[in-house]
Amino acid sequence: MKNRATVFFFAMYKTGRILLGSGACRHYPTCSDYSKEAFEKYAFLKALSLTARRLASCHPFSNGGYDPLP
Repeated sequence: MKNRATVFFFAMYKTGRILLGSGACRHYPTCSDYSKEAFEKYAFLKALSLTARRLASCHPFSNGGYDPLP
């Protein structure tokens, strides 16, 4: 249930960002897509850990690029 709610949250977040036209992700897949996939594929705590790691690497000094789920 937690994973479904979290996936729904990311879908709403992404829709809001598209409508507002704010920012662009440095990574591929985007951070929100990466997190959504993590919560669909892994247990809640593992997905949360992967999401936190990804978001920590999302800053102006990051090279970005292709960063798939493990």
